[in-house]
Amino acid sequence: MVERMQDKLYYDVWFPDEAKKIRTVVREFAEKEIEPVAYALDVREEEKENFPWDIFKKMASKGLFQIPFPKEIGGRGLKYPNCCTIVTMEELAYVSNSIAAIYDVQCMLAGHALTYGSRELQEKYLRPLIKGKFVGCFATTEPQASNDLRAIETTAERKGDKWIINGHKRFITNAPVGNFVCTLCRTGKTFSEIVVDLDAKGVKVGEPDKKIGNKAQLTADIYFNNAEALEENLIGEVGEGLRIALGTLTYGRIGIGATGVGMAQAAFDEAVSYMKERMAFGKKLAQFQYWQYRFAEKATQIDMARTLCYKAAYRMDVEGVEFPEPHAAMAKYFGTQTAGDMARDAVQIFGGYGYLIQLSHDKSERKVERIYRDCKIPEIYEGANEVQKFIIAREIFGRECIAP
Repeated sequence: MVERMQDKLYYDVWFPDEAKKIRTVVREFAEKEIEPVAYALDVREEEKENFPWDIFKKMASKGLFQIPFPKEIGGRGLKYPNCCTIVTMEELAYVSNSIAAIYDVQCMLAGHALTYGSRELQEKYLRPLIKGKFVGCFATTEPQASNDLRAIETTAERKGDKWIINGHKRFITNAPVGNFVCTLCRTGKTFSEIVVDLDAKGVKVGEPDKKIGNKAQLTADIYFNNAEALEENLIGEVGEGLRIALGTLTYGRIGIGATGVGMAQAAFDEAVSYMKERMAFGKKLAQFQYWQYRFAEKATQIDMARTLCYKAAYRMDVEGVEFPEPHAAMAKYFGTQTAGDMARDAVQIFGGYGYLIQLSHDKSERKVERIYRDCKIPEIYEGANEVQKFIIAREIFGRECIAP
């Protein structure tokens, strides 16, 4: 196992001790349970039967799904739940961004959306989600609507004691194995968030999508054809859907930034270890001044990205803010960009070895190619990085200067 350069270069001088302890627990779990199977998870086909149930159940039994939530609903009741959740995402992504993405949707999206709901709704869906008995999904994206949530066409109409839902959601993580989906719908002139059981009448889940990376993270379309949901499955009140969705996505973006940090750190560590051994033109790669300066820059970039993620989470814990901007947008944009920048350099350092999924000569593989494949999608999902820059610019210049 390569040396963890984070422990050598990054100092948690202000971060809560509680979060540091969670980091240790999650790191030990990830190294023991996920790292040995990470390669297999990320090269096999996206099929329903290939969902990593073993890892999912172990995360549940270890209490990882409890981390973000209060004790009264089955969570750990931590003082700094957001900081602890962010380091969990970072540590999971260090070994497998697929697993981090599954955790993100389970806890930071579906789970967090349910915290806006009634206690009855939380007992019905959130408590079993925390125990790992339910797999949750969160659906905003549609074939013609992604970053612009106002373009959503899925509708929900109240009839008697039920909601009748029609529409089409796309790229929905966990859908092929999910139990329920928190769905953003049009309710007349407003938007509302409704929990829909995936085995309900009128609901169809498509086959898993085939992706470049994050192969253990299964995504699929969900089709609603006069699908039925109970009236009490409404999260919050009618018309609050957009705020709930944006609040959930803002929270999730900090986690996505942290996955970028985790992947960047992993690629950095792999490359540093390799450069200390690989010889070229009579000396080690680590002795070339170009790479020395380059990695001084990368170490600084990773440190900055990590600090932005931690700062946004800390603000949520200490200040109780729902939308910790501009730091959430900064964390998502800079954390994921850092992963992409670092992954490209890491593949270059490994040369041909970095480009191979597996070397046929000895069946060896290099982790950096997986990171290279996985690091692109975080720049896109949960609000493309261009949208994050828009949010930051809005904080700088004010809404009156920023369209739309």
